[in-house]
Amino acid sequence: MTTHFITAEIDLQETPIKLQQEIESQLEKEGEPLRWAVTQVDKEKQKATVEAIVTRES
Repeated sequence: MTTHFITAEIDLQETPIKLQQEIESQLEKEGEPLRWAVTQVDKEKQKATVEAIVTRES
């Protein structure tokens, strides 16, 4: 198992719960998320930048 630092750009959603679900869905495509954080929000582009640590099977 290896760990990876990833950055993802996520479209802002209507509610915080939908945003969380979208973030987790996108991160699971990269591996098993250990932790993540929204590090930037661009209101103009309606995007959130997320940084995460994920694990992947070797």
